[in-house]
Amino acid sequence: MLTKEVLTVNEVADKFEISRPAVSKHLKILDECGLLTINKQGRERYCRVDPESLIPAFLWLEQYHQQWKARIDAFADFVNESKTKSENNDQSK
Repeated sequence: MLTKEVLTVNEVADKFEISRPAVSKHLKILDECGLLTINKQGRERYCRVDPESLIPAFLWLEQYHQQWKARIDAFADFVNESKTKSENNDQSK
């Protein structure tokens, strides 16, 4: 939701069924990691995502995406072959 608009901590908290302090803690961690920034204006704290900071995370995840895609494709092939063999055995009885 923060990729689409800047929201206050309270606005973010209103969208979840967990306590405001819990949401605030999660936002603080994301701020500490550099994934978003929290700017205080008066009494409100506004949260904004820093999209460029997500690039390293996407690059890191991409390597695992490729590995898992190959494994899932191989598993799907195995299941399909097993299903075909089972159907052929059932038909020959």
